[in-house]
Amino acid sequence: MKQLQYLFMTLAVMLLATPAFAQSANHDIANQWLPIGAGLGMALAAGLCGLGQGKATASATEALARNPGARPGIFIFLILGLAFIESLALFTFVIIFLKVVPIQ
Repeated sequence: MKQLQYLFMTLAVMLLATPAFAQSANHDIANQWLPIGAGLGMALAAGLCGLGQGKATASATEALARNPGARPGIFIFLILGLAFIESLALFTFVIIFLKVVPIQ
């Protein structure tokens, strides 16, 4: 029953959002769907980066539990890995921002 409720809520939100496209002066179909595609792309990138960060943190915590003496080395590589993972989300944000708002 809960899944059916979520389905109807999702459909209602999607159907209520369609009038937002009614006032578009540009009839180019690619530009019409660009903001939605950008939002979905950023959501996908941020979600997957979040999963990667969770996996990295879990692995570092497990490694510290097994060998507490290796804390400095694990900590350095954990911070480095988290920075690289977060940079992927930031690069995605920059690319999407440049695509949605073209430089004139």
